[in-house]
Amino acid sequence: MQTPRIQAIERADSVENTLGLEIIEVVEQAAIASSRWMGKGEKNTADQVAVEAMRERMNKIYMRGRIVIGEGERDEAPMLYIGEEVGICTRADAKDYCNPDELVEIDIAVDPCEGTNLVAYGQNGSMAVLAISEKGGLFAAPDFYMKKLAAPPQAKGHVDINKSATENLKILSECLNRSVEELVVVVMDRPRHKELIQEIRTVGARVRLISDGDVSAAISCGFAGTNIHALMGIGAAPEGVISAAAMRCLGGHFQGQLIYDPEVVQTGLIGESREGNLARLNEMGITDGDRVYDTNELASGQNVLFAACGITPGVLMEGVRFFHGGARTQSLVISSQSKTARFVDTIHMFDNPQTIQLH
Repeated sequence: MQTPRIQAIERADSVENTLGLEIIEVVEQAAIASSRWMGKGEKNTADQVAVEAMRERMNKIYMRGRIVIGEGERDEAPMLYIGEEVGICTRADAKDYCNPDELVEIDIAVDPCEGTNLVAYGQNGSMAVLAISEKGGLFAAPDFYMKKLAAPPQAKGHVDINKSATENLKILSECLNRSVEELVVVVMDRPRHKELIQEIRTVGARVRLISDGDVSAAISCGFAGTNIHALMGIGAAPEGVISAAAMRCLGGHFQGQLIYDPEVVQTGLIGESREGNLARLNEMGITDGDRVYDTNELASGQNVLFAACGITPGVLMEGVRFFHGGARTQSLVISSQSKTARFVDTIHMFDNPQTIQLH
């Protein structure tokens, strides 16, 4: 008879072995679908086709999956909605397909088109992303905003979101053995970040402003050679959980704190009042709205997998490149269990390609 520990290990193995290759195909299909709308100014269409492609491929996987972080609620775009079930084993006739003893039950966080504006206007940095873990392994973040701090592994546990940008940059300088002037901090270009940007520049560090897509910026902190040393500021909370999942796998630093005050985010997209938002958090079981979460709390599962595929070119991955009869994609898959970060270069052959493009 198997012990609970052996059963838990086998379930973790099953998550990676069963889903490792298939989640690559999920993000690849979403990226290819969305990239066909690159530069056409149709951000909702680019998002919608990515959602549909991601849903279709996930529903072919032998699993019972549940979306714990969906997308699109803020701007009423198409979504893989929170609570939606995906996978072969969610079908009405699942008993004909699925053995309960072999069933893989997972939670899924998705952003089929991270950076819809980037795709719509042909700008760099958009990608299709998802994170998975066993049931209960991902924080079900509300569709609020989140103050974020991401930094390289060398700074893990040293920088802190409660410290000022000035303090954190000095700590980061020491951890990386670089002068503050050599550091690059990514910040989203938003009115709410005016003072933060000024503080970073006053200390002497350099700021890279982005219009969308802070998941890529957070993950880039986990890799040397990207010339991105920190992500600071406020972005979407769901994307914060996805970033945390990747950074947990990479051993990088990530902290997030929910922002529920509309006056802080200056968008009008998270509810009409601070009090109403606090009540909503309480309804979701979040009693301390000011709590700071780290990677182990945002992605607490025994086994966490992160996957992304470039839609347009970015720091970490190339975008989708079409050639006559096919396309080429580049993806990234990171595993907390095998402690690997795999860059996957794939050639997709459509209808009898005349040539297969290598470069």
